[in-house]
Amino acid sequence: MNLMRRALLGSIGAMIAWKPSTATESSPESGEEPTQTAADGSSVTPRHVLCFLGKGRDPGPLSDAASQAIRDFATGFSIDEDYSQAEPDDRMSQSFAVCWDRVEADAWSPADEDAVADHQSVLYVLGPSMAQAETMKVSMLALRLVERLIDAGAVAVKGESAGIAHGLDRWRELIRQGAEAVKAADPLGQQRIGRLAFAKRPLSVPGYLESVGFHLVGLPEVYVPETAGSERQIVAIMDAVADEIAGPGLDLTLKERHASLSFDSTYEPDEFKFNPYGIVRLPR
Repeated sequence: MNLMRRALLGSIGAMIAWKPSTATESSPESGEEPTQTAADGSSVTPRHVLCFLGKGRDPGPLSDAASQAIRDFATGFSIDEDYSQAEPDDRMSQSFAVCWDRVEADAWSPADEDAVADHQSVLYVLGPSMAQAETMKVSMLALRLVERLIDAGAVAVKGESAGIAHGLDRWRELIRQGAEAVKAADPLGQQRIGRLAFAKRPLSVPGYLESVGFHLVGLPEVYVPETAGSERQIVAIMDAVADEIAGPGLDLTLKERHASLSFDSTYEPDEFKFNPYGIVRLPR
């Protein structure tokens, strides 16, 4: 199936609320670990897919702004002509309802929901396929691209690669924080802001709550047992583990957390949500 179509159907077909993903996944039982098979890094690489909604039927302002941004700094990004359209998409209200960030307080407002419902055009922008070492840099460029299109009149923005949407005020705050981290040459800060901007958490798989989209900043996903606390407590654990992987490193994190690295993904390698860097599973 076409990659863009997979992304769109994935975000539109998910269930609303904290636990939209119910795909079956195998997990170690009775101490038996799943087979560790590394993903093919030469052919499986993450990429951003960004969805922008316009308030008018003329897609020209957003398209022109995206094209200029691509010329100015967003090297490797491109406008998707097949799925962009100069008319509203009646699936967007449902899709954004699924994708709104439900972790950050006031991540979106009724005005953002109204803007989605009243949109009149849709623009999709595809990012380049990213090597792991490039993910952080490209994700910061993706934030700059979001800023450019909001300034050009985008009324709503969604990251399709993990199915995450924020309101415009939240996007602006993430953009500000990302710019500060870039200016300070703070790679850990950039990686953290990239996760907050473009990853979705928590979703549910049997026995665990999971992150989706950490591969967009070069990290494995984090699976936390659903018995580890409330959903917000589990999100805090996910973020702490991701920071530890990005800082002290994966091997030390696995050792200190008594965790395992698995490549037993619920997503197919040709899906945008597939993480080629694996899954860090905390013990039950």
